[in-house]
Amino acid sequence: MKKIILPLLLSFLTFGFTNAQDWPNLARFQEENAALTTPAEGEQRVVFMGNSITEGWINQRPEFFEGKSYVNRGISGQTTPQMLVRFRQDVVDLNPSVVVILAGINDIAENTGPSSIKMIADNLFSMAEIAKANGIKVVFCSVLPAYDFPWRPGLAPADKVIALNKLMKEYASKNKVAYVDYFSAMVDDRNGLRKELGTDGVHPNASGYAIMEPILEATLSKVVNQKAKKKRRR
Repeated sequence: MKKIILPLLLSFLTFGFTNAQDWPNLARFQEENAALTTPAEGEQRVVFMGNSITEGWINQRPEFFEGKSYVNRGISGQTTPQMLVRFRQDVVDLNPSVVVILAGINDIAENTGPSSIKMIADNLFSMAEIAKANGIKVVFCSVLPAYDFPWRPGLAPADKVIALNKLMKEYASKNKVAYVDYFSAMVDDRNGLRKELGTDGVHPNASGYAIMEPILEATLSKVVNQKAKKKRRR
């Protein structure tokens, strides 16, 4: 009997290891990261960390990224704990001057299980603190308005989004972190996403991104200039 059990156990363990899940999707950008060269002297690289809203940006409005030192590291469906796990390899190791963090809506949608607003905020704050410890300027982006989730209806996200944005804004004010407010420019009278700015009430369309871009760029120009001035003073 022992002779039969041992091969079965080894077979099970081998199957388990070879089929282990890459939960934070660390493999997603490994090749792109390896191919990315160190920023040139004076280059102010900006990494965009996020979910499908960040990932879809480069497809909906590729012109926003063209000719700039912008690196998109959005992964569809991701929550903040997944981003926190991959933050070092997909942000810190790329030597950016600035990281733009747009995250939290999938946590509210419970994509990787129930999360309190504090849990989500703590993950966001941890990413900010890792970035700051590595000399990277942080830009927090408000979570976009959402009245309901087409893939998980009935969770009533609107008030949760407002609560999370409030915590981010307060943290940003206290910790010298830039905060970009997309929410106010995109919200409707139900505290959801304006219909003309998206197709499913959560994800922006090209018109939605066109509203987001100048709001972000106004803040980015200030943050990048501050970073460049600080480098020159050294």
